[in-house]
Amino acid sequence: MKTILFSLIVLFGTAFAFTSCKDSDEGATKNIVELAQNTADLSTLVAAVQRAGLVDALSADGPLTVFAPTNKAFSDLLTSLGFAKLEDVPVDELKNILLNHVVSGKVKSGDLSTGYVKSLLTFGGTASNISLYVDLSNGVQVNGSKVTTADVEASNGVVHIVDKVIVPPTVVNQALNNPNFSTLVTALTRPDLGVDYVAILSGAGPFTVFAPTNAAFAALLTELGATSLNDIPAATLNSVLQYHVVSGANVLAAQLSDEQEVTTFQGGKFRVDLTGGAKIIDAQGRTSNIIVTDVQGTNGVVHAIDKVILP
Repeated sequence: MKTILFSLIVLFGTAFAFTSCKDSDEGATKNIVELAQNTADLSTLVAAVQRAGLVDALSADGPLTVFAPTNKAFSDLLTSLGFAKLEDVPVDELKNILLNHVVSGKVKSGDLSTGYVKSLLTFGGTASNISLYVDLSNGVQVNGSKVTTADVEASNGVVHIVDKVIVPPTVVNQALNNPNFSTLVTALTRPDLGVDYVAILSGAGPFTVFAPTNAAFAALLTELGATSLNDIPAATLNSVLQYHVVSGANVLAAQLSDEQEVTTFQGGKFRVDLTGGAKIIDAQGRTSNIIVTDVQGTNGVVHAIDKVILP
């Protein structure tokens, strides 16, 4: 576990600081709902919370952290979903969207760091919470939604105002949201592969994806003596990509066992080795470390690995 945590720190960077614009009264008397009700630009959020039946949950003692979308953010969401008004959004869907903006505990700007936090939304009927990626590569963003005002104190937690609704992510979205997976995204979308991986991995699933980082792909190219992904034949790249996916299962780190044999979407198998930290032994006998675990999406889970595995 120490190895995994150390690797996570190395991979995703150091702690960051928000530009803070917080309530001057550290002893805030308004709870999160009351605070939103008193903020003109959060009126649609208030209406959404009321419609989804979450007023009591967000007024409770908590503490909670809420990433609060502005009115424009909700307007943009409705347009993207093809809805004319908030009342057209199914209540269950609206509730899931809102829960994806709430994090347990009071997480102020100084407590956050580049990497993953867990929202209150869970995967299916399980206890596995959906992951949100906090990214500093282009301002402060949470799954691509920019924090415009941070550390607004409430009596039961803290609110960070954001400019975009954070839609519950699929495993594809999880890859897109994290710049450390940009090479994987490029590989999955290479036009000559003849396979629409985005459509497949956006489906119902569930899928378990062992996702190589950019550094893992760079090391593979060196290993193969290639200069770019385009040097790898389409058939070979298809086989390699499919070898990183397990279809029909949402396999969390705690469900992996030592010497477990895993059958992949490609048809080949790899072996799990838990000695001295979680590792994958591929069909070529090569070892890849699992460095970040349980990045939960709505249709599966992603685990980051430090070496591309080969069938």
